[in-house]
Amino acid sequence: MTLVVRIHEHGGPEVLRPERIELASPGAQDVLITQSAIGLNYIDTYHRSGLYPVALPGIIGMEGAGVVEAVGTDVTTLKAGDRVAYASGPLGAYAARRIMPAGRVVKLPDTMSFETAAALMVKGMTAEYLLRRTYPVKKGDIILVHAAAGGVGQILCQWGRHLGATVIATAGGAEKCSIARASGAHHAIDYRTENFVARVRELTNGQGVHVVYDGVGADTFMGSLDCLRPRGYMVSYGNASGPVPAFEPRLLAAKGSLFLTRPTLTDYTATDAEYQASAQALFDAVSAGALKVAVTKSYPLSEAAAAHRDLEARVTTGSVVLIP
Repeated sequence: MTLVVRIHEHGGPEVLRPERIELASPGAQDVLITQSAIGLNYIDTYHRSGLYPVALPGIIGMEGAGVVEAVGTDVTTLKAGDRVAYASGPLGAYAARRIMPAGRVVKLPDTMSFETAAALMVKGMTAEYLLRRTYPVKKGDIILVHAAAGGVGQILCQWGRHLGATVIATAGGAEKCSIARASGAHHAIDYRTENFVARVRELTNGQGVHVVYDGVGADTFMGSLDCLRPRGYMVSYGNASGPVPAFEPRLLAAKGSLFLTRPTLTDYTATDAEYQASAQALFDAVSAGALKVAVTKSYPLSEAAAAHRDLEARVTTGSVVLIP
């Protein structure tokens, strides 16, 4: 029997229930992984709450790391004993052992721990496609990163600076602003005490930024549009404060012929080739010293509900993992 955390209905953290289930054998193109660490991501709360509905009953979670226990008959790229990680569907990471399609599993560098991999994969691959493909950041760009003390935010700040951009960050409180600066932000704005739009305009001599990376959603979206220069890119990749309200597309014209996109990791890693390339780019950035990721807190898998409560209350910073 394998320990899992499953939901039988959508709702608050209380719907996350530790259970034990029997696992099937891996299919011909699958691998069975004994997990050492599981990544906690904000998208997990969307799946749990029903903002992004999932089939019920179901096991949520998109990210984990561990050791291959067994492989299907057609798998040639992996073998039992390989150290691996993943950052994609199918959902089901909240488990001590799980089955994954072999094409969505990557081998870990020998120098990377399971905890670091579980904390890094989803957030790092998200930062990869945002910075390198959604809006390819180049030297001299000015970028705005919201929620910069969070897991994705810290990586965006580090990687953005490594790419040669001037990084402006927002965060809630002096401590989180310090974390943003330590992660590479040239400027950190405390949105609790400062008007971030006015401050961004001041820092850019009234010109605005080239791109906004906004994982907050409702609370920051309209202000973010006002931080952009003409023909700037509004990248809305998350809804931590709730979904963005509806608005007329002509607003984008009125604010400077702005571009708007709502990208997802799933669409940017739709093929196995894209997926493997994204992971390799992430590992290369870590190897080059551009990214440093620390696990700031861990919870037992059985206490996933408590982890979700803390994540949604914004009391966590950086990367958090669940340990089976």
